[in-house]
Amino acid sequence: MTGLGEPPPDCERCDRLASFRTDNRTAHADWFNAPVPSFGGEDARLLIVGLAPGLQGANRTGRPFTGDYAGDLLYATASKFGFAKGIYDGRADDDFELVDCMVTNAVRCVPPKNKPTGPEIANCRSFLEERISSLPRLEVTLALGRIAHDSVLAAFGLRKSAHPFGHGHRHAPVGRFVLFDSYHCSRYNTNTGRLTVEMFESVFSEIRQVLDKR
Repeated sequence: MTGLGEPPPDCERCDRLASFRTDNRTAHADWFNAPVPSFGGEDARLLIVGLAPGLQGANRTGRPFTGDYAGDLLYATASKFGFAKGIYDGRADDDFELVDCMVTNAVRCVPPKNKPTGPEIANCRSFLEERISSLPRLEVTLALGRIAHDSVLAAFGLRKSAHPFGHGHRHAPVGRFVLFDSYHCSRYNTNTGRLTVEMFESVFSEIRQVLDKR
């Protein structure tokens, strides 16, 4: 996926992230090590927004949420509710495809320790704005975690106080679409019990119901 809403392979907007990317290219020359493009078709009615590429996940494979635990849970759940087909094998060249769905990140380059700074999040926001604008059929956005939630709100100039983040929260309308929130599907959140498979699936179930009624 290239073009509108996607940063160039050698994006230099964030000095720290560009430097980290260069270091990773030296250490792991066979990894993707570039801004990770969105995954899915532009006919999607559902856009899922995560935080940033994982070092050994999307930064390695070149596809959002691919190659780490978060992707295992996300894509299994997406498949269960009809938003994907094929076999997910943790590789960008598997036969896994999204259906009526696109996955992207608020920050496109892998940050050190998986923690982007405020300015880095802001620097990447225009790509999220363009990505949202490029989806003519978009009806639902799912934010995975507070940073993704806040980035979507900022893309529309909306106040956080009017749309507080919370797992399972539904905000309608946000711009031209319904916004759902979920805790991020990271291993840390599932290991600590902050997010269970049942909790995650309940959000997808509600999204499925919303889209099926439209």
